[in-house]
Amino acid sequence: MKTMITTPDGQPRRTLVAFHAHPDDEALLTSGTMAKAAAQGHRVVLVVATDGALGLAGSEYGTADELAARRWDEVSASARGLGVARLETLGYADSGMGPQVFPDPPGKRRFVTVPVEEAAEALAVILREEDADVLVTYDAAGGYGHRDHVRVHEVGARAAELAGTPRVLEATAPRDLLVRALHLVARFYRFPDDFDMAGFERAYSARKDITHRVNVLRQAGAKRASMAAHASQASADGDADRTLAAFLRIPRPLYDIVFGREWFRDPAHVGPVSHDIFAGLTEHEDRAE
Repeated sequence: MKTMITTPDGQPRRTLVAFHAHPDDEALLTSGTMAKAAAQGHRVVLVVATDGALGLAGSEYGTADELAARRWDEVSASARGLGVARLETLGYADSGMGPQVFPDPPGKRRFVTVPVEEAAEALAVILREEDADVLVTYDAAGGYGHRDHVRVHEVGARAAELAGTPRVLEATAPRDLLVRALHLVARFYRFPDDFDMAGFERAYSARKDITHRVNVLRQAGAKRASMAAHASQASADGDADRTLAAFLRIPRPLYDIVFGREWFRDPAHVGPVSHDIFAGLTEHEDRAE
């Protein structure tokens, strides 16, 4: 006879798999939700698609290979702080930002050059192993449009189909609220010169399309620590500044206001906005052993 696995408060234990493009992507949009789920007794798995070797960083972080190794250490530290039970990488090379198309590095393939079906099957293997209840990916625009983020959306959607994962949540943000919050922050702190405020006005999702809003105020400390773990992505040469560094300079009361909620879109969701990413999963989807 199978015994139901439950959380400390007697609820069915679920498994959340968060799928991200690069080390550090988990910190901004989903770290609070991941920490909240782990604290409630659910199993949290983090899967990173690429090595992050083309991430912007100060020259002290060395070559692309050295930066990739450092970023794996950083995401490992972030995952430990969030209560992640399993950390995996699909092992693809970072595809980079902007119009430049980078050739594949020796022995690897850029994530965007890998067929969706192939990458999706690699992720589906993990989803099946974990009997995942919820998969977190990105919205169709990849949030702010990074090519690897768009591919995470495509690969994640297909992997969920292959593995029969009951729920796919697209990590996003209501763009109107996000822009208002950024303008508020800009009254007190100067963003880097390359910070594209107009880009955020076109990014993420309209508020009407948000289906899940998660209160992560109690996880604000864990979220901030997750951001801080990615020191390479807060670094720059000379007097340049990075967006992550600017976020980390925001004092806690204001930081909690700006980052105290996380938002998701479930294309299959019907009804009012939900505050629980596991709500409504039916009994036959409960995990058992």
